[in-house]
Amino acid sequence: MTQRWKQRPTGSTWGDFGADDQLGRLNLLTPEKVRQAVAEVKEGLSFCLSLPLDYPGESKLNARRKPPQLAPTTLKGEPYMNFPLNKLDPRNTDVVCDDQVLLSLQYSTQWDSFAHIGSWFDADGDGQPEMVYYNGYRAHEHIKGPHDPKGEGCGGESCATALGIENMAVKAIQGRGVLVDLHAHFGNERRLVGHEDLRRVMEADNVRIEPGDMLVLHTGFVEVMAGMNRRPDMDVLNRSCAALDGRDERLLEWVTQSGVAAICADNYAVEAYPAKERDGARAALPLHEHCLFKLGVPLGELWWLKDLAQWLRAHRRNHFLLTAPPLRLPGAVGSPVTPVATV
Repeated sequence: MTQRWKQRPTGSTWGDFGADDQLGRLNLLTPEKVRQAVAEVKEGLSFCLSLPLDYPGESKLNARRKPPQLAPTTLKGEPYMNFPLNKLDPRNTDVVCDDQVLLSLQYSTQWDSFAHIGSWFDADGDGQPEMVYYNGYRAHEHIKGPHDPKGEGCGGESCATALGIENMAVKAIQGRGVLVDLHAHFGNERRLVGHEDLRRVMEADNVRIEPGDMLVLHTGFVEVMAGMNRRPDMDVLNRSCAALDGRDERLLEWVTQSGVAAICADNYAVEAYPAKERDGARAALPLHEHCLFKLGVPLGELWWLKDLAQWLRAHRRNHFLLTAPPLRLPGAVGSPVTPVATV
């Protein structure tokens, strides 16, 4: 396919991995990088980094996103939960349970795909900004890919873009995670962490980040939230724990220069939301725009990191094998995930 844009955002990676690229910096999760991550496994211990999918509870963190609704499947109006198959044939001895769920894909522990955040940008150089996403993709644009070999897309307005989460699933996200323990330094204090704070914490804990690593940020936010037993108190949460300052240009430049393949955190949105006010046209979610739209760096939110962070600190380590593929759901802009850290 010919290049879909004539000009790209300043500092972006558009085109660096090819005109049709859908993976962004996940391309840096090479076989060599995976082998490097596997070499971090010394003890053979695994940590689940996911919350129960019915956390945070209610819809206070985001009014659009609802708790999962679990229900039995049905056949001819009869629920298949503790269903004795001798109802179908008296010879059958089986009892069947079969269920389904209505789920907001970004309600709990999640990945954001590049289709989650786009921007108004004059990609075709005609002087008029248009709605575009990473690598210049337009909304509802489809190309051939591993989930859709004919490039036909999902056939309707429900399909987000060619940047659906299934691309990240096929990549089977696995590589070296690097944990930065902001909570160990700032506790539950509400703090906007810019480049200087991040640099000091990394120096104090001897954290080394190389291109292709996945940055994992422990803030303690999810621990505060989990203690509320599915009844989040937003007055408390809005005053709790560290969050990245998306308005800090030096921090955004560090993300660019570091070469991180992904950023994952245990808080809501990774960055402070709402962001610091600024006059004129600006992104409401500047770190999201920088990572998802410009760089192709996926974001993970609401991960459970307490147990891993405590183990790593006790053993004076910060690197581990991270395995975190999303659901292979074509066209979805986000996905629940059950990440696993192995040390």
